[in-house]
Amino acid sequence: MLGLSCYILADTFFVANALGSRGLTALNLAIPIYSFVHGCGLMIGMGGGIRFAIRKYQGERRESDVIFSHAVGLAVGFAACFLLAGLLLSGRIVALLGADRSIFDMTRIYVRMVLLFSPLFLLNNVLLAFVRNDGAPQRSMAAMVGGSLSNVVLDYVFLFPCRMGMFGAVLATGLAPVVSMLILSPHMLRRRNTFHLVRCRWSRAMTAGILSGGVPSLITEVSAGVVILVFNGILLAMQGNVGVAAYGVIANLSLVVTAIYTGIGQGIQPIISSSFGAGNREDVRKLLQYALTAMLLLSAVLYGAVWFGASPIAAAFNSEGDRLLQAFAEEGLKLYFIACPFAGFNIILAVYFAATEYAHPARIISLLRGFVLILPMAFALSAGFGMTGVWCAVPVTEALVAGVGALYWSRGDRQTLVRT
Repeated sequence: MLGLSCYILADTFFVANALGSRGLTALNLAIPIYSFVHGCGLMIGMGGGIRFAIRKYQGERRESDVIFSHAVGLAVGFAACFLLAGLLLSGRIVALLGADRSIFDMTRIYVRMVLLFSPLFLLNNVLLAFVRNDGAPQRSMAAMVGGSLSNVVLDYVFLFPCRMGMFGAVLATGLAPVVSMLILSPHMLRRRNTFHLVRCRWSRAMTAGILSGGVPSLITEVSAGVVILVFNGILLAMQGNVGVAAYGVIANLSLVVTAIYTGIGQGIQPIISSSFGAGNREDVRKLLQYALTAMLLLSAVLYGAVWFGASPIAAAFNSEGDRLLQAFAEEGLKLYFIACPFAGFNIILAVYFAATEYAHPARIISLLRGFVLILPMAFALSAGFGMTGVWCAVPVTEALVAGVGALYWSRGDRQTLVRT
């Protein structure tokens, strides 16, 4: 996931240096669309992967193939909707995102291309999840990192030697899943996989089960886009394009941090689901403890790096040397990322509940942090404390949701461990 998040981070760095603050603002306005497409892929992949792993370790091989077939069918259906939106609605979507005339064209290029490349993003996410759950996490990781590295290289080539502008940046992002799937392909071509496409009757219950298990992953991704969208609107009203550009630095770095926590969750999910399917309750408990310990250690390292590196981090994305942008970004980095341990706890706990087929608390946690609390918190704190309130909205929200998650864990929701 850290490798996959470099899609956006590489775009941000190269766009900021090649196209300046206007390009950075356009990219930040378009990121919610990428988050939604990527989130839908994760929803299908994670939801299908959870059910596949549990049924596989219960010896239901035919059922496992049916789950994979449904997941691919869902990916095709979602991709068709995104393709139509890219062909017919990209201009309207960009207008809704708040792009003004100076950045409208760049934003539209990015949005349209992300939607047109959506079949590749969706299929890649499904295959990554199933390969990971099929006993080949190393190949899945290699595919994600390989795709990300290709994106970084192509970003540089398309933006600088080829001077392709925003089209080059999004083209590099769109080609990355092709590289990823090529790396995954030997797992299927050499017949090492235990999942196959089969002819089967479409099941509403199967579809609902896949989507239900993957909804927390969708909300985690989409909420990042929604937060960016809302914050963009608030900052446009308060400080104009400079405020949005400063937030672009923070938002894109936050996607990397979120990806690290999501990666921990995706790492434990196949092992938790298989242990749960086999009835090994103690292993399930220990895996959650290991994941939370790793999250806390990483959070300390990440926040330390942000605190001491705020100035050079902001400067790396401020190619024009704008003092106001630099000041906003430095303050925002130090306040916004106080959320690290709370966000990590929430993401991992949501994945844990979903991986044990107990999706209700996972959905509650994801909805609270993604929509229910963060949106009113952003408006209330920005109205009361200005820019400082904007930066504090996320840590306050994540801390409150972490309290709710801890309550679920301590009160009964331990029943997850005794269900088989």
